[in-house]
Amino acid sequence: MALNEDGFAGLQFAGLLEARAASDPDGIYARFNGAPLTFGRLAGEAAAFAAELAARGIGPGDRVAVMLRNSPATLAVVFGLMRAGIAWVPVNVQQRGDGLAYLLSHAAPKLLVVERDLLAIVQEATGGRGPELMLNGTPEAPAALQAVLASGHPFDGPLPGPDATAAIMYTSGTTGRPKGVIVSHRMLRLASEAVSRVSVARPGDVFFVWEPLYHIGGAQLMLLPMTHGITLAMVDRFSASRFWGQVAAEEATHIHYLGGILQILLKQPEGPQDRAHKVRIAWGGGCPPEIWRRFEERFGVEIRECYGMTEASSITTFNDSGAVGSVGSPLPWFKVLLLDETGEPVGPGARGEIVVETSLPGALFEGYLDNPEATAKALRGGRLHTGDLGSYDAEGNLLFHGRMTDSVRCRGENVSAWEVEHVAAEHPDVEDCAMIGVAADVGEQDIKLFVKPRPGSRIDAAALSRWLGARLASYQNPRYIAVVTDFERTASQRIMKHKLPTSRDDCWDRLAMQEA
Repeated sequence: MALNEDGFAGLQFAGLLEARAASDPDGIYARFNGAPLTFGRLAGEAAAFAAELAARGIGPGDRVAVMLRNSPATLAVVFGLMRAGIAWVPVNVQQRGDGLAYLLSHAAPKLLVVERDLLAIVQEATGGRGPELMLNGTPEAPAALQAVLASGHPFDGPLPGPDATAAIMYTSGTTGRPKGVIVSHRMLRLASEAVSRVSVARPGDVFFVWEPLYHIGGAQLMLLPMTHGITLAMVDRFSASRFWGQVAAEEATHIHYLGGILQILLKQPEGPQDRAHKVRIAWGGGCPPEIWRRFEERFGVEIRECYGMTEASSITTFNDSGAVGSVGSPLPWFKVLLLDETGEPVGPGARGEIVVETSLPGALFEGYLDNPEATAKALRGGRLHTGDLGSYDAEGNLLFHGRMTDSVRCRGENVSAWEVEHVAAEHPDVEDCAMIGVAADVGEQDIKLFVKPRPGSRIDAAALSRWLGARLASYQNPRYIAVVTDFERTASQRIMKHKLPTSRDDCWDRLAMQEA
Protein backbone atom coordinates (compact mmCIF):
# COMPACT_ATOMS: atom_id res chain seq x y z
CA MET A 1 0.00 0.00 0.00
CA ALA A 2 1.62 3.24 -1.11
CA LEU A 3 1.71 6.19 1.25
CA ASN A 4 1.30 9.80 0.27
CA GLU A 5 0.17 12.94 2.01
CA ASP A 6 -3.39 12.75 0.66
CA GLY A 7 -3.93 9.03 1.13
CA PHE A 8 -2.47 8.92 4.58
CA ALA A 9 -4.80 11.51 6.08
CA GLY A 10 -7.78 9.16 6.08
CA LEU A 11 -6.15 6.05 7.50
CA GLN A 12 -6.68 4.92 11.08
CA PHE A 13 -4.81 2.30 13.03
CA ALA A 14 -7.93 0.42 14.14
CA GLY A 15 -9.87 0.44 10.88
CA LEU A 16 -7.15 -1.47 9.05
CA LEU A 17 -7.59 -4.57 11.22
CA GLU A 18 -11.39 -4.56 10.96
CA ALA A 19 -11.27 -4.21 7.19
CA ARG A 20 -8.80 -7.09 6.81
CA ALA A 21 -10.75 -9.30 9.21
CA ALA A 22 -13.93 -8.71 7.19
CA SER A 23 -12.26 -9.61 3.88
CA ASP A 24 -9.94 -12.38 5.09
CA PRO A 25 -11.01 -13.67 8.52
CA ASP A 26 -8.99 -16.89 8.27
CA GLY A 27 -5.84 -15.18 7.04
CA ILE A 28 -2.82 -15.38 9.34
CA TYR A 29 -1.93 -12.13 11.07
CA ALA A 30 0.88 -13.68 13.11
CA ARG A 31 2.24 -16.89 14.55
CA PHE A 32 3.13 -16.85 18.24
CA ASN A 33 5.66 -19.54 19.15
CA GLY A 34 4.42 -21.29 16.01
CA ALA A 35 0.67 -21.14 16.79
CA PRO A 36 -1.36 -19.14 14.23
CA LEU A 37 -3.40 -16.06 15.09
CA THR A 38 -5.98 -15.14 12.44
CA PHE A 39 -7.23 -11.69 11.51
CA GLY A 40 -10.75 -12.76 12.47
CA ARG A 41 -9.81 -13.96 15.94
CA LEU A 42 -7.66 -10.90 16.66
CA ALA A 43 -10.36 -8.46 15.54
CA GLY A 44 -13.03 -10.32 17.52
CA GLU A 45 -11.00 -10.35 20.73
CA ALA A 46 -10.05 -6.71 20.25
CA ALA A 47 -13.75 -5.81 19.87
CA ALA A 48 -14.61 -7.78 23.03
CA PHE A 49 -11.97 -5.89 24.99
CA ALA A 50 -13.21 -2.54 23.66
CA ALA A 51 -16.77 -3.52 24.64
CA GLU A 52 -15.64 -4.38 28.18
CA LEU A 53 -13.98 -0.99 28.53
CA ALA A 54 -17.14 0.75 27.32
CA ALA A 55 -19.17 -1.19 29.89
CA ARG A 56 -16.80 0.10 32.56
CA GLY A 57 -17.26 3.68 31.41
CA ILE A 58 -13.79 3.92 29.86
CA GLY A 59 -13.82 5.62 26.47
CA PRO A 60 -12.16 8.08 24.08
CA GLY A 61 -9.80 10.43 25.84
CA ASP A 62 -9.09 7.99 28.67
CA ARG A 63 -5.89 5.98 29.15
CA VAL A 64 -5.26 2.32 29.95
CA ALA A 65 -1.86 1.04 31.03
CA VAL A 66 -0.72 -2.37 29.77
CA MET A 67 2.01 -4.30 31.62
CA LEU A 68 2.01 -7.53 29.63
CA ARG A 69 4.59 -9.72 27.98
CA ASN A 70 4.17 -10.47 24.29
CA SER A 71 1.26 -12.81 23.59
CA PRO A 72 -1.85 -13.00 21.37
CA ALA A 73 -3.80 -11.54 24.30
CA THR A 74 -1.49 -8.53 24.39
CA LEU A 75 -2.13 -7.88 20.71
CA ALA A 76 -5.89 -8.07 21.30
CA VAL A 77 -5.66 -5.60 24.19
CA VAL A 78 -3.68 -3.08 22.18
CA PHE A 79 -5.89 -3.31 19.11
CA GLY A 80 -8.95 -3.09 21.36
CA LEU A 81 -7.67 0.14 22.86
CA MET A 82 -6.98 1.57 19.42
CA ARG A 83 -10.42 0.56 18.19
CA ALA A 84 -12.07 2.28 21.15
CA GLY A 85 -10.01 5.47 20.79
CA ILE A 86 -8.40 4.95 24.19
CA ALA A 87 -4.73 5.79 24.69
CA TRP A 88 -2.48 2.79 25.26
CA VAL A 89 0.17 3.33 27.96
CA PRO A 90 2.79 0.59 27.46
CA VAL A 91 4.63 -0.40 30.64
CA ASN A 92 7.92 -2.28 30.54
CA VAL A 93 7.40 -5.50 32.52
CA GLN A 94 10.82 -4.97 34.10
CA GLN A 95 9.73 -1.70 35.70
CA ARG A 96 9.35 -1.57 39.46
CA GLY A 97 9.66 0.65 42.49
CA ASP A 98 9.72 4.42 42.18
CA GLY A 99 9.91 4.36 38.38
CA LEU A 100 6.77 2.26 38.08
CA ALA A 101 4.93 4.31 40.69
CA TYR A 102 5.74 7.54 38.85
CA LEU A 103 4.60 6.24 35.46
CA LEU A 104 1.26 4.99 36.80
CA SER A 105 0.70 8.23 38.69
CA HIS A 106 1.70 10.56 35.86
CA ALA A 107 -0.21 8.74 33.11
CA ALA A 108 -3.30 8.49 35.36
CA PRO A 109 -4.73 5.40 33.59
CA LYS A 110 -8.30 4.32 34.35
CA LEU A 111 -7.16 0.67 34.25
CA LEU A 112 -3.96 -1.36 34.41
CA VAL A 113 -3.92 -4.68 32.55
CA VAL A 114 -1.11 -6.65 34.16
CA GLU A 115 0.38 -10.12 34.35
CA ARG A 116 -0.75 -11.98 37.45
CA ASP A 117 2.83 -12.69 38.52
CA LEU A 118 3.61 -8.95 38.47
CA LEU A 119 0.76 -8.03 40.81
CA ALA A 120 2.92 -7.93 43.94
CA ILE A 121 5.44 -5.65 42.23
CA VAL A 122 2.66 -3.25 41.20
CA GLN A 123 1.10 -3.23 44.66
CA GLU A 124 4.46 -2.65 46.33
CA ALA A 125 5.26 0.24 43.99
CA THR A 126 1.87 1.94 44.34
CA GLY A 127 1.16 1.08 47.95
CA GLY A 128 -2.16 -0.34 46.80
CA ARG A 129 -3.27 3.09 45.57
CA GLY A 130 -2.81 2.47 41.86
CA PRO A 131 -5.44 2.19 39.13
CA GLU A 132 -8.08 -0.50 38.86
CA LEU A 133 -6.55 -3.82 37.78
CA MET A 134 -7.38 -6.49 35.21
CA LEU A 135 -5.19 -9.58 35.52
CA ASN A 136 -3.80 -11.80 32.80
CA GLY A 137 -3.29 -15.35 34.03
CA THR A 138 -6.39 -15.86 36.18
CA PRO A 139 -8.83 -17.70 33.88
CA GLU A 140 -11.01 -18.70 36.83
CA ALA A 141 -11.84 -15.07 37.62
CA PRO A 142 -14.87 -13.67 35.71
CA ALA A 143 -13.24 -10.27 35.16
CA ALA A 144 -9.88 -11.70 34.12
CA LEU A 145 -8.47 -10.80 30.74
CA GLN A 146 -9.01 -14.26 29.25
CA ALA A 147 -12.71 -14.19 30.11
CA VAL A 148 -13.11 -10.74 28.61
CA LEU A 149 -11.42 -11.68 25.33
CA ALA A 150 -13.49 -14.85 25.03
CA SER A 151 -16.81 -13.11 25.65
CA GLY A 152 -17.50 -12.46 21.97
CA HIS A 153 -19.10 -9.10 22.69
CA PRO A 154 -19.21 -6.81 19.65
CA PHE A 155 -18.14 -3.18 19.60
CA ASP A 156 -19.55 -0.62 17.20
CA GLY A 157 -18.19 2.68 18.52
CA PRO A 158 -16.88 5.28 16.07
CA LEU A 159 -13.40 4.89 14.65
CA PRO A 160 -10.86 7.35 16.06
CA GLY A 161 -9.39 9.89 13.66
CA PRO A 162 -5.79 9.65 12.44
CA ASP A 163 -4.67 12.43 14.77
CA ALA A 164 -6.28 10.90 17.86
CA THR A 165 -3.86 9.72 20.54
CA ALA A 166 -2.96 6.07 20.02
CA ALA A 167 -0.38 5.73 22.78
CA ILE A 168 1.53 7.48 25.51
CA MET A 169 5.02 5.98 25.25
CA TYR A 170 7.37 6.86 28.08
CA THR A 171 10.95 7.45 27.06
CA SER A 172 13.75 7.99 29.54
CA GLY A 173 14.70 11.58 30.20
CA THR A 174 18.25 12.71 30.79
CA THR A 175 17.84 15.29 33.52
CA GLY A 176 14.54 14.30 35.05
CA ARG A 177 11.63 11.91 35.04
CA PRO A 178 10.67 9.88 31.94
CA LYS A 179 8.56 11.79 29.45
CA GLY A 180 5.32 10.52 27.96
CA VAL A 181 5.50 10.88 24.16
CA ILE A 182 2.03 11.48 22.73
CA VAL A 183 1.88 9.14 19.72
CA SER A 184 -1.00 9.50 17.27
CA HIS A 185 -2.61 6.85 15.05
CA ARG A 186 -1.05 8.73 12.14
CA MET A 187 2.45 8.36 13.64
CA LEU A 188 2.09 4.60 14.08
CA ARG A 189 0.85 4.30 10.49
CA LEU A 190 3.87 6.30 9.34
CA ALA A 191 6.18 4.11 11.43
CA SER A 192 4.93 0.98 9.66
CA GLU A 193 5.48 2.60 6.28
CA ALA A 194 9.00 3.59 7.31
CA VAL A 195 9.74 0.02 8.42
CA SER A 196 8.64 -1.27 5.02
CA ARG A 197 11.07 1.08 3.28
CA VAL A 198 13.99 0.39 5.61
CA SER A 199 13.52 -3.35 5.28
CA VAL A 200 12.53 -3.47 1.58
CA ALA A 201 9.49 -5.52 2.60
CA ARG A 202 7.45 -7.42 0.04
CA PRO A 203 4.03 -9.12 0.31
CA GLY A 204 4.49 -12.61 1.72
CA ASP A 205 7.58 -11.73 3.76
CA VAL A 206 7.85 -13.04 7.31
CA PHE A 207 9.22 -10.78 10.04
CA PHE A 208 10.75 -12.52 13.05
CA VAL A 209 9.60 -10.58 16.14
CA TRP A 210 11.41 -10.98 19.45
CA GLU A 211 11.16 -7.38 20.65
CA PRO A 212 8.46 -6.48 23.21
CA LEU A 213 5.38 -4.62 22.05
CA TYR A 214 5.82 -2.09 24.89
CA HIS A 215 8.88 -0.80 23.02
CA ILE A 216 8.46 1.25 19.84
CA GLY A 217 10.65 -1.37 18.11
CA GLY A 218 7.85 -3.90 18.55
CA ALA A 219 4.87 -1.55 18.32
CA GLN A 220 5.89 -0.23 14.89
CA LEU A 221 5.49 -3.72 13.40
CA MET A 222 1.85 -4.26 14.39
CA LEU A 223 0.35 -2.75 11.23
CA LEU A 224 2.53 -4.52 8.67
CA PRO A 225 0.24 -7.53 8.17
CA MET A 226 -2.57 -5.18 7.10
CA THR A 227 -0.58 -2.54 5.23
CA HIS A 228 2.03 -4.65 3.45
CA GLY A 229 0.93 -8.28 3.48
CA ILE A 230 3.58 -9.28 6.03
CA THR A 231 3.24 -12.17 8.50
CA LEU A 232 4.71 -11.68 11.98
CA ALA A 233 6.53 -14.67 13.48
CA MET A 234 6.50 -13.80 17.18
CA VAL A 235 8.34 -15.46 20.05
CA ASP A 236 8.05 -14.75 23.75
CA ARG A 237 11.66 -13.66 24.21
CA PHE A 238 15.07 -13.32 22.56
CA SER A 239 17.30 -16.40 22.82
CA ALA A 240 20.73 -16.30 21.19
CA SER A 241 21.15 -20.09 21.29
CA ARG A 242 17.74 -20.75 19.72
CA PHE A 243 17.62 -17.72 17.43
CA TRP A 244 18.61 -19.16 14.06
CA GLY A 245 16.68 -22.37 14.69
CA GLN A 246 13.53 -20.35 15.38
CA VAL A 247 14.16 -18.11 12.38
CA ALA A 248 14.60 -21.12 10.10
CA ALA A 249 11.51 -22.88 11.46
CA GLU A 250 9.40 -19.79 10.79
CA GLU A 251 10.96 -19.31 7.32
CA ALA A 252 11.54 -15.70 8.29
CA THR A 253 12.83 -13.29 5.67
CA HIS A 254 13.64 -10.40 8.05
CA ILE A 255 15.18 -9.96 11.48
CA HIS A 256 15.34 -6.79 13.56
CA TYR A 257 18.21 -5.73 15.80
CA LEU A 258 18.76 -3.22 18.56
CA GLY A 259 21.58 -2.70 21.01
CA GLY A 260 24.01 -5.61 21.12
CA ILE A 261 21.88 -8.24 19.36
CA LEU A 262 24.24 -8.57 16.39
CA GLN A 263 27.31 -8.88 18.61
CA ILE A 264 25.59 -11.54 20.70
CA LEU A 265 24.72 -13.56 17.60
CA LEU A 266 28.29 -13.28 16.32
CA LYS A 267 29.58 -14.69 19.62
CA GLN A 268 27.57 -17.88 19.14
CA PRO A 269 29.49 -20.95 17.87
CA GLU A 270 29.65 -21.15 14.10
CA GLY A 271 27.69 -23.96 12.49
CA PRO A 272 25.40 -24.99 9.63
CA GLN A 273 22.52 -22.99 11.19
CA ASP A 274 24.35 -19.79 10.20
CA ARG A 275 23.12 -20.14 6.62
CA ALA A 276 20.20 -22.59 7.02
CA HIS A 277 17.58 -19.86 6.85
CA LYS A 278 15.76 -17.58 4.41
CA VAL A 279 16.61 -14.22 5.96
CA ARG A 280 17.46 -11.54 3.40
CA ILE A 281 17.54 -8.44 5.59
CA ALA A 282 18.71 -7.58 9.10
CA TRP A 283 17.46 -4.09 9.88
CA GLY A 284 17.60 -1.84 12.92
CA GLY A 285 19.84 0.57 14.78
CA GLY A 286 23.21 0.27 16.49
CA CYS A 287 25.31 -1.95 14.23
CA PRO A 288 28.97 -1.20 15.03
CA PRO A 289 30.98 -0.53 11.86
CA GLU A 290 33.62 -3.09 12.84
CA ILE A 291 31.17 -6.02 12.72
CA TRP A 292 28.97 -4.85 9.83
CA ARG A 293 30.64 -6.83 7.04
CA ARG A 294 31.51 -9.77 9.31
CA PHE A 295 27.85 -10.26 10.16
CA GLU A 296 26.75 -9.98 6.53
CA GLU A 297 29.36 -12.47 5.33
CA ARG A 298 28.83 -15.04 8.09
CA PHE A 299 25.04 -15.12 8.00
CA GLY A 300 24.40 -14.20 4.36
CA VAL A 301 22.15 -11.21 5.07
CA GLU A 302 22.13 -7.53 4.21
CA ILE A 303 22.44 -4.97 7.03
CA ARG A 304 19.99 -2.05 6.71
CA GLU A 305 20.72 0.54 9.39
CA CYS A 306 18.28 3.28 10.41
CA TYR A 307 17.94 6.11 12.92
CA GLY A 308 14.96 7.66 14.64
CA MET A 309 13.04 8.53 17.77
CA THR A 310 9.57 7.79 19.07
CA GLU A 311 8.90 11.53 18.83
CA ALA A 312 9.35 11.41 15.03
CA SER A 313 7.20 8.38 14.15
CA SER A 314 10.05 6.04 15.11
CA ILE A 315 12.26 6.21 11.99
CA THR A 316 13.80 9.32 10.42
CA THR A 317 16.64 8.07 8.19
CA PHE A 318 17.74 4.77 6.68
CA ASN A 319 20.75 3.43 4.87
CA ASP A 320 19.99 1.96 1.44
CA SER A 321 23.46 2.54 0.01
CA GLY A 322 25.34 0.00 2.12
CA ALA A 323 27.79 2.63 3.39
CA VAL A 324 29.22 0.99 6.50
CA GLY A 325 28.63 2.95 9.70
CA SER A 326 26.03 5.30 8.27
CA VAL A 327 22.37 5.71 9.20
CA GLY A 328 21.72 6.93 5.66
CA SER A 329 19.46 9.70 4.49
CA PRO A 330 16.01 10.96 5.49
CA LEU A 331 12.70 9.40 4.55
CA PRO A 332 10.79 11.44 1.95
CA TRP A 333 8.65 13.23 4.54
CA PHE A 334 11.61 14.29 6.72
CA LYS A 335 14.55 16.67 6.41
CA VAL A 336 17.55 16.51 8.75
CA LEU A 337 19.56 19.56 9.76
CA LEU A 338 22.79 19.54 11.79
CA LEU A 339 22.96 22.64 13.96
CA ASP A 340 25.53 24.03 16.38
CA GLU A 341 24.75 25.46 19.82
CA THR A 342 23.75 28.79 18.25
CA GLY A 343 21.26 27.16 15.88
CA GLU A 344 23.45 27.59 12.81
CA PRO A 345 24.24 24.75 10.38
CA VAL A 346 27.60 23.09 10.97
CA GLY A 347 30.23 22.77 8.29
CA PRO A 348 31.06 19.65 6.23
CA GLY A 349 32.21 16.80 8.44
CA ALA A 350 31.50 18.71 11.65
CA ARG A 351 29.23 17.41 14.38
CA GLY A 352 25.96 19.10 15.20
CA GLU A 353 22.65 18.38 16.85
CA ILE A 354 20.31 16.33 14.69
CA VAL A 355 17.21 18.48 14.09
CA VAL A 356 14.24 17.10 12.15
CA GLU A 357 11.74 18.92 9.94
CA THR A 358 8.75 17.38 8.17
CA SER A 359 6.65 18.13 5.10
CA LEU A 360 3.85 15.86 6.38
CA PRO A 361 1.72 17.41 9.16
CA GLY A 362 1.49 15.08 12.13
CA ALA A 363 4.71 13.15 11.44
CA LEU A 364 6.29 14.82 14.47
CA PHE A 365 4.69 14.36 17.86
CA GLU A 366 2.53 17.08 19.39
CA GLY A 367 4.34 17.03 22.71
CA TYR A 368 4.98 15.25 25.99
CA LEU A 369 2.08 14.49 28.29
CA ASP A 370 1.64 17.24 30.88
CA ASN A 371 5.20 18.47 30.38
CA PRO A 372 5.15 21.83 28.60
CA GLU A 373 8.77 22.65 29.48
CA ALA A 374 10.14 19.47 27.90
CA THR A 375 7.83 19.95 24.91
CA ALA A 376 9.04 23.50 24.34
CA LYS A 377 12.66 22.35 24.52
CA ALA A 378 12.15 19.55 21.99
CA LEU A 379 9.80 21.32 19.56
CA ARG A 380 11.09 24.70 18.44
CA GLY A 381 9.86 26.49 15.35
CA GLY A 382 8.13 23.36 14.09
CA ARG A 383 11.37 21.35 14.31
CA LEU A 384 12.27 18.44 16.57
CA HIS A 385 15.55 18.97 18.41
CA THR A 386 16.61 15.39 19.11
CA GLY A 387 19.49 15.94 21.51
CA ASP A 388 21.57 13.57 19.34
CA LEU A 389 24.84 14.33 17.60
CA GLY A 390 25.42 13.65 13.93
CA SER A 391 27.68 14.52 11.01
CA TYR A 392 27.69 13.95 7.25
CA ASP A 393 30.38 12.05 5.41
CA ALA A 394 31.75 13.14 2.04
CA GLU A 395 28.92 11.32 0.22
CA GLY A 396 26.20 12.97 2.28
CA ASN A 397 25.45 9.96 4.49
CA LEU A 398 24.41 10.75 8.04
CA LEU A 399 26.63 9.41 10.82
CA PHE A 400 25.24 9.08 14.35
CA HIS A 401 27.51 10.00 17.30
CA GLY A 402 25.28 9.42 20.32
CA ARG A 403 23.39 11.55 22.82
CA MET A 404 24.38 15.10 23.67
CA THR A 405 22.83 14.78 27.09
CA ASP A 406 23.30 12.75 30.22
CA SER A 407 22.05 9.29 29.37
CA VAL A 408 23.45 5.89 28.48
CA ARG A 409 22.31 3.56 25.72
CA CYS A 410 22.25 0.15 27.36
CA ARG A 411 20.71 -3.04 25.90
CA GLY A 412 18.67 -1.09 23.38
CA GLU A 413 17.25 1.29 26.02
CA ASN A 414 18.05 4.90 26.81
CA VAL A 415 18.87 4.95 30.53
CA SER A 416 18.62 8.32 32.20
CA ALA A 417 21.41 9.08 34.66
CA TRP A 418 18.93 11.10 36.67
CA GLU A 419 16.63 8.11 37.11
CA VAL A 420 19.39 5.78 38.34
CA GLU A 421 21.02 8.43 40.54
CA HIS A 422 17.66 9.39 42.03
CA VAL A 423 17.12 5.80 43.21
CA ALA A 424 20.72 5.17 44.33
CA ALA A 425 20.73 8.35 46.40
CA GLU A 426 17.88 6.93 48.46
CA HIS A 427 20.12 4.18 49.86
CA PRO A 428 20.81 4.92 53.52
CA ASP A 429 24.59 4.56 53.14
CA VAL A 430 24.93 6.73 49.98
CA GLU A 431 25.71 10.40 50.38
CA ASP A 432 26.09 11.22 46.69
CA CYS A 433 26.42 9.37 43.42
CA ALA A 434 27.00 9.77 39.69
CA MET A 435 26.33 7.51 36.72
CA ILE A 436 28.24 7.34 33.44
CA GLY A 437 28.43 5.02 30.46
CA VAL A 438 31.50 2.92 29.78
CA ALA A 439 32.53 0.63 26.95
CA ALA A 440 30.58 -2.64 26.86
CA ASP A 441 31.73 -6.10 25.90
CA VAL A 442 28.46 -6.46 23.95
CA GLY A 443 26.15 -3.64 22.89
CA GLU A 444 26.47 0.10 23.10
CA GLN A 445 27.45 0.82 26.72
CA ASP A 446 27.37 -0.50 30.26
CA ILE A 447 26.50 1.56 33.32
CA LYS A 448 29.10 2.54 35.91
CA LEU A 449 27.86 4.04 39.16
CA PHE A 450 30.13 6.03 41.48
CA VAL A 451 28.97 6.25 45.08
CA LYS A 452 30.27 8.32 47.99
CA PRO A 453 29.43 6.82 51.41
CA ARG A 454 27.75 8.83 54.12
CA PRO A 455 30.10 9.76 56.98
CA GLY A 456 30.52 6.75 59.23
CA SER A 457 29.02 4.36 56.69
CA ARG A 458 30.56 1.63 54.58
CA ILE A 459 29.15 0.58 51.22
CA ASP A 460 29.08 -3.09 50.26
CA ALA A 461 28.92 -2.98 46.45
CA ALA A 462 27.26 -6.40 46.13
CA ALA A 463 24.59 -5.52 48.70
CA LEU A 464 24.00 -2.15 47.02
CA SER A 465 23.60 -3.88 43.66
CA ARG A 466 20.95 -6.21 45.06
CA TRP A 467 19.18 -3.23 46.62
CA LEU A 468 19.19 -1.37 43.30
CA GLY A 469 18.04 -4.47 41.45
CA ALA A 470 14.87 -4.51 43.50
CA ARG A 471 14.08 -0.91 42.55
CA LEU A 472 15.27 -0.52 38.97
CA ALA A 473 14.55 -2.28 35.69
CA SER A 474 17.24 -4.84 34.89
CA TYR A 475 18.66 -2.72 32.08
CA GLN A 476 18.99 0.23 34.51
CA ASN A 477 20.90 -1.68 37.17
CA PRO A 478 24.59 -0.65 36.99
CA ARG A 479 27.05 -3.32 35.99
CA TYR A 480 29.94 -1.51 37.69
CA ILE A 481 29.99 0.14 41.12
CA ALA A 482 32.94 2.27 42.26
CA VAL A 483 33.16 3.60 45.83
CA VAL A 484 34.86 7.02 46.03
CA THR A 485 35.80 9.33 48.88
CA ASP A 486 34.66 12.47 47.08
CA PHE A 487 33.80 14.01 43.69
CA GLU A 488 35.37 16.85 41.78
CA ARG A 489 32.73 19.55 41.36
CA THR A 490 32.09 22.75 39.45
CA ALA A 491 31.61 26.11 41.12
CA SER A 492 27.89 25.37 41.22
CA GLN A 493 28.64 22.07 42.99
CA ARG A 494 27.78 19.89 40.02
CA ILE A 495 29.80 16.68 39.82
CA MET A 496 32.34 16.89 36.98
CA LYS A 497 31.34 13.67 35.28
CA HIS A 498 33.79 14.11 32.44
CA LYS A 499 36.60 13.56 34.95
CA LEU A 500 35.24 10.29 36.28
CA PRO A 501 37.34 7.31 35.13
CA THR A 502 35.81 5.07 32.48
CA SER A 503 38.07 2.15 33.40
CA ARG A 504 36.39 -1.12 34.29
CA ASP A 505 39.12 -2.76 36.35
CA ASP A 506 38.97 -0.38 39.32
CA CYS A 507 35.49 -1.26 40.55
CA TRP A 508 33.07 -4.02 41.47
CA ASP A 509 31.61 -5.88 38.47
CA ARG A 510 28.15 -7.43 38.86
CA LEU A 511 28.53 -9.79 35.91
CA ALA A 512 31.93 -11.01 37.08
CA MET A 513 30.42 -11.85 40.44
CA GLN A 514 27.55 -13.75 38.76
CA GLU A 515 30.02 -15.81 36.75
CA ALA A 516 32.25 -16.56 39.74
